[in-house]
Amino acid sequence: MSLSSITVGWREWAVLPELGIPAVKVKVDTGARTSALHAIDIVREKVDGLDVVSFTVQPVQRNKTVTIRAQAPLVDIRSVSDSGGHTESRYVISSKLILGNLERDIDITLTERNSMLFRMLIGRTALAEGVVVDPAASFLCGRKSTRLIYSSNNETGS
Repeated sequence: MSLSSITVGWREWAVLPELGIPAVKVKVDTGARTSALHAIDIVREKVDGLDVVSFTVQPVQRNKTVTIRAQAPLVDIRSVSDSGGHTESRYVISSKLILGNLERDIDITLTERNSMLFRMLIGRTALAEGVVVDPAASFLCGRKSTRLIYSSNNETGS
């Protein structure tokens, strides 16, 4: 993790390597406390005596055909209020986030975000140290082509 300052825009491309997600467009949301990832088919189970959560991610906006099945240890179950004031209980996992040259482990809640424009929100706790948000900028950490990434990635497309 770099302690130097990095400036990000209000939307960026991120990588979640531990979940097998090579690219996901994220909204940087300083109003949200915890980061949230679009996940469906969420299943809590015991694996070798540990609580884990298996889930399917549809990382590309407006494309339900690209899917990634992921699994991560369950860190917590939290009550989360959305921007509309609705509260739901969500599974929380921890994963490495790569955003430009920034790498850090963050907590991520899993929730169905089909009605939302972005498949992931990065909340303020993930940004707390060394990140400056420029709300007028986008993709300061670079652009990615999901068509190229997901057409050549053998672990997607179920």
